[in-house]
Amino acid sequence: MEITGTSSCQRDVGYVTKVLNGTHMKFCLPPSRKEVKSACIKEDGFECSASFPLHYVSFPSCTKILPNITWMSGGRNMTIHGKYLNIIDEIILSDFPQSIMQFTCHKNSYECSFTTPAIKMEKGSKIINIISKVENINISCGYFQYYPDPEFIHYELITDLEPDLELKIHKTKDNLNLSRHELEVFISDENLVNITFSVQNISNTATRSIIHCRAKQEKTLTRKINKSNVKVYVKVGNFVHEVPTEKKNYPFLYILLLIPIVIAVFLVAVFVTQRKSKQLNQKLSEHLELLECELRKEIREGFVELQVEELDIVDSFGTIPFLDYKHFVLRTFFPEAIGISSMFIEDSNEPLSKDQGLYALICNKKFLVTLIHILEKQKTFDIKDRCLFASFLTIALQTNLVYLTNILEILTKDLMEQSSNMQPKLMLRRTESVVEKLLTNWMSVCLSGFLRETVGEPFFLFVTTLNQRIIKGPVDVISCKALYTLNEDWLLWQAPKFSTVVLNVAFENIQENESSGTTQNIQVKILDCDTIGQAKEKILQAFLNKNGSLYGLQLSEMGLTLESGSQTKELLDVDGSSVILENRVTKLNTIGHYGISDGATITVFKKKQDISADGEYSEDYCHLILPDAEAAKETQNANNKGKQKFKVKEMYLTKLLSTKVAIHSTVEKLFRSIWNLPNNKVPVAIKYFFDFLDAQAENKKITDPDVVHIWKTNSLPLRFWVNILKNPQFVFDIKKTPHIDGCLSVIAQAFMDAFSLSEQHLGKEAPTNKLLYAKDIPLYKEEVKAFYKAIKDLPPLPRAELEEFLILESQKHENEFNEAEALNKIYQYIARYFDKILNKLETERGLEEAQQQLLNIKSLMDEKKKCKWA
Repeated sequence: MEITGTSSCQRDVGYVTKVLNGTHMKFCLPPSRKEVKSACIKEDGFECSASFPLHYVSFPSCTKILPNITWMSGGRNMTIHGKYLNIIDEIILSDFPQSIMQFTCHKNSYECSFTTPAIKMEKGSKIINIISKVENINISCGYFQYYPDPEFIHYELITDLEPDLELKIHKTKDNLNLSRHELEVFISDENLVNITFSVQNISNTATRSIIHCRAKQEKTLTRKINKSNVKVYVKVGNFVHEVPTEKKNYPFLYILLLIPIVIAVFLVAVFVTQRKSKQLNQKLSEHLELLECELRKEIREGFVELQVEELDIVDSFGTIPFLDYKHFVLRTFFPEAIGISSMFIEDSNEPLSKDQGLYALICNKKFLVTLIHILEKQKTFDIKDRCLFASFLTIALQTNLVYLTNILEILTKDLMEQSSNMQPKLMLRRTESVVEKLLTNWMSVCLSGFLRETVGEPFFLFVTTLNQRIIKGPVDVISCKALYTLNEDWLLWQAPKFSTVVLNVAFENIQENESSGTTQNIQVKILDCDTIGQAKEKILQAFLNKNGSLYGLQLSEMGLTLESGSQTKELLDVDGSSVILENRVTKLNTIGHYGISDGATITVFKKKQDISADGEYSEDYCHLILPDAEAAKETQNANNKGKQKFKVKEMYLTKLLSTKVAIHSTVEKLFRSIWNLPNNKVPVAIKYFFDFLDAQAENKKITDPDVVHIWKTNSLPLRFWVNILKNPQFVFDIKKTPHIDGCLSVIAQAFMDAFSLSEQHLGKEAPTNKLLYAKDIPLYKEEVKAFYKAIKDLPPLPRAELEEFLILESQKHENEFNEAEALNKIYQYIARYFDKILNKLETERGLEEAQQQLLNIKSLMDEKKKCKWA
């Protein structure tokens, strides 16, 4: 056979392998590329016969198998889809390597079909790979899965629909995806010829499938079908299954059997429940009795504490640690900018004369007022800038308070013009403008003498008494919460039982105290729940109270040792004996931890090396407030079980009241030192500014007395006194703890409530901070009204007397501040908005000279910068 194609110029030859008969023979083809070739038969010595086409194609490829699932009994028709399938010689299944599958390929070469064989398998599924063989080459054609045979549950036969028969077969839901064409259904009995049903459809529910079938009854039947003798068969491929009849339930039998069982279970449950209920009630009664006893005890102790307990107040403080004038003023001027305030204390290296031009310019009243208004209109000149500018201006004009007061008057009148158009009662309520901060600073300067001479002593007595009351009970070092407090948020309601321990403390002689004649051995009362750091603080305070002077060591330099016979033991907040709780939290050592009792001897010594200050601990430590899990364990291990479990904050609210009672006399003395008029005299600054506000209200035809009352309250108590009451560290050289700050907020709120015109309507849900002084506020309100009336009834203050007071204050504090630095800060604001300031000066009449001065100052400042760079 000669074969000719386009891919080869030479003719290929295929040799005949076998002649089958006169019309058929076999021959072997040579390899070639994919194409259509011409072939002809040639006998030796003869020409080639008529040619016929010979197609070379690619190897067959399989794309998918449908369906790809069958049942273990086999017999399902599977169809392989692909290309050139008609040249496949054999189909082999992976689990049947020796058997060759019978298959049929369609003429279009895209589909081949075969029937799945039966297989033995356990539960589950099994994957079978399909291999197509072309001559000696195996080609993978995918796979299919075997699943267990379908499970038919029961059937329902309906014979009433003559001449039709209807049959419903229930099947367990599976993954086989049977179609109605794959099912053959028929019925028979001993006297009945087989009737074949046609499957109409298959419906599915959540758990099963229902096969709906229908058939015609035989006309030759002379009797009805006996359902009890009918057998229903379903054939699926090679699988034939007899469907069982529907099992009839007999619910009444089950009910009869269940009734006695249910009754028995119910009786047992009732008996057990009643028994457990009695036991639980008994335990609850005992527990409630213990809680009631504990609650009675707490309430009784709180009541006794309110009635009979007294606080040992130190009669003599020695020298009250007032801050000097410049530190007091700078702390009120710059409460949140310590770094800025310090630069005004140091001496300036630059001569003051270099800034005389700028000083003269800000002493131009019209220029300064215009400058302030221009700055306040700038969006980037925020509240912080306004407050800083006002403070810089106050320092720069410290020696010219008369001029500063005139500026304050002008700016206040301008502010009234703005407020009168809206709500006059809101004027001076906040610190959002230069004039409002300027008023705060002016009050601080003018009332510093009154604060030091009249209010200072009762204020220091109040702060000391409050601190003494707080440390009389347990104080948690980590959270700063205490049992005795004025603020519910700082109440240590988890406080353990505690007792007082009296220690004999001996102080080592140090160089600072060698010739002071101080007492070196004193008795100190501390608590057994105090940490070693807290004990040190109380010992140092006791030394100060006893001797009127400090010991000479800082807290971090001071060490304690416990003397026990010939042995000594150093006491530390954390050492090798410290208790480690869950999550690696360390419990700080206390006096009770070391087992120190009354009369023990403690020696104070100077440490050889400075160690970090006591009381500064991270979240890895705890003191009185334990982690939740550890608190539960401590409750379970308590000697009197049940007593410690009932701890709620409300049980300890009496501690707030007892603290209020203990310090009440000092609070009233402090308040009355502020709003009483001794010898019918009032500070000059207060009389002047209140008369100024009265005059402005009269000029503006304001007849509502509440408006003037609010103006006075916003300008003095709210603007000055509340700031002082909340920040004693502005006045004294003391440290304000977060707990003290929380208590001072309560006092400051009560102070402001006394000046409020609105009536308080406090209910059961009102905060305790308001309720604490609720009964005292009405009395304070009357005293405040009398205070305002007494000031108004005093004779008008002559302008000369005011100016004399201001000049005296200016002279008293000359050379206290670095005014050159303040002028430099003011110029920085001028330079920032120089163009806008200059444009405004050009449009204002009477400021031509100021405009020229400003240009000269800018030139000098620019030249000064160049010199510095050079």
